Amino acid sequence: MKINHLNLTVTDVIEVKNFLETYFGLTTNVSAGKAFVAMTDNDGFLLNLMHGKDINYPDTFHIGFPQENKQEVDNLNQRLKEDGIKVEIPAIVHGSYTFYLQAPGGITLEAYCLLEGEDPTKGPRPSFGKETI
Repeated sequence: MKINHLNLTVTDVIEVKNFLETYFGLTTNVSAGKAFVAMTDNDGFLLNLMHGKDINYPDTFHIGFPQENKQEVDNLNQRLKEDGIKVEIPAIVHGSYTFYLQAPGGITLEAYCLLEGEDPTKGPRPSFGKETI
């Protein structure tokens, strides 16, 4: 069994859609303007974005985007910084080389690659994008 889709409520559907297309490679399949979009990744996972107000996800809630290696993590981090987006400095956390960011629309994203031989129970607790540079 696998997870097929996830519905998220965001404050600005269009802004989040554009952000996810630009930086994380998702593709929009269905759009109902500012109210709703359905997006997919290369593996067919379906991410639905729905407009809402007063969004209050738990502090640790986030969406993870795996990268192939540390260089891809660094490249994405640098690209986001160059485009004026506040991101953390990548670090080794819970067995991954990772960083978090607060994305438009009230959601937290993580870009990471797993590190072979790293103990996922060791290292600092993630800040979930609350400590950006």
